[in-house]
Amino acid sequence: MLTKRIIPCLDVDAGRVVKGTSFVNLRDAGDPAELAALYNKEGGDELVFLDITASADSRETMVEVIERVSEQVFIPLTVGGGIRSVEDIRRMLHAGADKVSVNTAAVNDPDLITQGAHGFGNQCIVVAIDAKRVTVDQVSDNPSVDPELSLTPDSKWQVFTRGGRTPTGLDAVKWAARAVALGAGEILLTSMDADGQLEGYDLALTRSISQAVTVPVIASGGAGNLDHLFQAFDQGKADAVLAASIFHFGTYSIGQAKEYLEGRGVPMRR
Repeated sequence: MLTKRIIPCLDVDAGRVVKGTSFVNLRDAGDPAELAALYNKEGGDELVFLDITASADSRETMVEVIERVSEQVFIPLTVGGGIRSVEDIRRMLHAGADKVSVNTAAVNDPDLITQGAHGFGNQCIVVAIDAKRVTVDQVSDNPSVDPELSLTPDSKWQVFTRGGRTPTGLDAVKWAARAVALGAGEILLTSMDADGQLEGYDLALTRSISQAVTVPVIASGGAGNLDHLFQAFDQGKADAVLAASIFHFGTYSIGQAKEYLEGRGVPMRR
């Protein structure tokens, strides 16, 4: 049986790890290299580094911070934020990343997924999806959106880009399936509604995406206790859980999380 993964997340703004609520009201959580070293020591299965304002600010990901973080970890490192080209992907991999995460650029230019997969392998390309529940007034015809991917009256979640600032008109489930068809090796799925609320993952969203694709899905957004992690695996059908607040602020350690999940029958890598 394949083991499930626990992945701490470093959301970085201006060189510092931050944590917010539904993508706003950011507060400082520490130095990225120091936290990376801690999570590597504690037994994190992977680490995700997201430069959360790079796309919105139209700048490149902070390479020097990636280099500092990669020196501290000996577990797979995924880097995202501000990656717009194959050359950007190459730069991040050379800086020490094992995978790159693309969101805004993948929506703007889906061929980037295919180019990245062909150039570096599917396992290196993670498509991040920031999704928010759809309201009735958001379902409208958008001529710039592929009709096969656009929101319909049956849609439940919309994809957002630029750090959660820009609605795209894309149905999240349809976009996830298309991203995998284009070459994505993994989906990093964040519920904007649940993010930072500490009330649990959006299990319906996670399950819908997990059932729609054939690659691993990382559930993100909303973990407040260890049972929420279990629910993401059990009900959400996720392959991995990403968490920030419960680890950054010392609520639980990764070791405590793995021990709890093993006790509930979830296979963990120790």
